[in-house]
Amino acid sequence: MIIHEEDKGFGFLLTDTARLLRKLIDRRLQPFGLTRAQWAILAILANRDGLSQSELADGLEIERSTVGRLIDHVQANGWIERRSMPSDRRLWRVHLTEQARPMIARVMEVILATRAEMLRGLDADRERQLSDGLAFIKANLHAALDADSPKAAADHGDGSLPGRGSS
Repeated sequence: MIIHEEDKGFGFLLTDTARLLRKLIDRRLQPFGLTRAQWAILAILANRDGLSQSELADGLEIERSTVGRLIDHVQANGWIERRSMPSDRRLWRVHLTEQARPMIARVMEVILATRAEMLRGLDADRERQLSDGLAFIKANLHAALDADSPKAAADHGDGSLPGRGSS
């Protein structure tokens, strides 16, 4: 069966839109020597400086080991530093350096301009409706992932998933 462009549906449109946005952001971050993942670390710290590696991993919804490697790269560029916690020297807090702050401001200008380009032609009401709809879809997908987890199937007892019965 051949799937024609017009038959792809909402999921394909959403995936293609996200892919194009990632590609555009990647291209626009290159002059700063940043990847999107590295930028995500800096963006989170710009709002909540001094987070732990675990808190950053939770905020990015990635594994702690993955965020650790990202932190290493961003630290090597001089944009962040790890500081031990006085109460427990095994734990580290991640802080922005003074060198990072002007660069973050310039990157934010690029990000906001890209967002404006992406949303050009949408009035404020349609933009809010789109955001609300995507937030609703995201919540539904989180719930579906939780329901499909191996633990949920085990808790259900017979190997079937909640609300689906066995086949």
